[in-house]
Amino acid sequence: MKVFMLTCALWAIAAASPNVEATGAVLIEMDSGRVLWEKNSCQSLAMASTTKIMTAMIVLEQANLDDIVTVSKRAAAAPRVKMDLSVGEEIPLRGLLYALMLQSSNDAAVAIAEHVGGSVEEFCAIMTARAHSIGAINTTFETASGLDTDNHYSTAYDMALIARYALQNPDFVTLIGTPEFITVSNKRTYNITNKNRLLNEYAGAIGVKTGFTNKAGHCFVGAVRRGDMQLISVVLASGWGNKGREQKWVDTKRLMDYGFANFEMLEIVTAGQDAGTLNITRTRTPMVALFYGGAITLPINKSGEDIVLDPHFPYQMPAPVEAGTQVGEGRIYIDGKYFTSVPILTATSAARHDLKTSIEKVIKAFFRLGTSQEVEIILPEF
Repeated sequence: MKVFMLTCALWAIAAASPNVEATGAVLIEMDSGRVLWEKNSCQSLAMASTTKIMTAMIVLEQANLDDIVTVSKRAAAAPRVKMDLSVGEEIPLRGLLYALMLQSSNDAAVAIAEHVGGSVEEFCAIMTARAHSIGAINTTFETASGLDTDNHYSTAYDMALIARYALQNPDFVTLIGTPEFITVSNKRTYNITNKNRLLNEYAGAIGVKTGFTNKAGHCFVGAVRRGDMQLISVVLASGWGNKGREQKWVDTKRLMDYGFANFEMLEIVTAGQDAGTLNITRTRTPMVALFYGGAITLPINKSGEDIVLDPHFPYQMPAPVEAGTQVGEGRIYIDGKYFTSVPILTATSAARHDLKTSIEKVIKAFFRLGTSQEVEIILPEF
């Protein structure tokens, strides 16, 4: 899946905006990454336990879930929410991962970070580097749990990018959609229950993660698929106390309702679609057909948007040209603003045919056939 890294200035927000109380919020479409609605989405904010999305991804990418983790004093001392792990307890990494994402256990986050990264600090450096590599460049992780520090922050848009990245991993999707999980340590059995209300309260919900700290307020990253459209929402600082606890669900549902009501998926380019012809010089094949080398489907506002597919390739180019060579790109504009592009490829080949190549052919034929045989010399046409 192609990742589109857009700047805030390029986002076109549709009309009839939802009433969202979160300080920072964004709604994007999964496949294209297009921003459908935003509010302060580039503002740096604490993100609480939505942090654990990246914690889980580093585990899935870099660790063996069958590892046995020995709980340290630092992990056991983590504040609630927690599993109440004890110092020296031995537990499968898989069980810690499920406790991390289903119940937001902070002691599990510390134990994971120390086991996978060697230390919490090293693990957080890995998390930050991974975030930056996928375009979430305004994010810094200093805790694996999401607990507040002065330099632990993200943005609503970055958290949407991180969720979009995570949701491409089938193991992550299975993890966040699991209703309950049982894991056994050398000391006790843990019954882990999924605390994500959206899974039971909104049709098509997939996940993803709740969060709360005194600094961040109530936060939530959500994902819902209906039909051919999957949406990702982020709300940061939806409020505090009981009102904020409920408001994060209200904000999320309003964003999802808005997206599904106002947008539909539209195929802009079909893979293999005709893209014109290209003039070829120094050949007996004066032109070759071109085609688009990929399909582009975008969420488009049902009330109408100006979609332009603008093919860009040279007027002519010299042979030789191989079939399947990229010679340009089709640029897609939405209401006059560039969004993405699709490659333009050649459908057939064109061999070079000029004086130089004709002489080279004669020489090769001469040595291949031997001097005792007649060689037909083909001169180029002018």
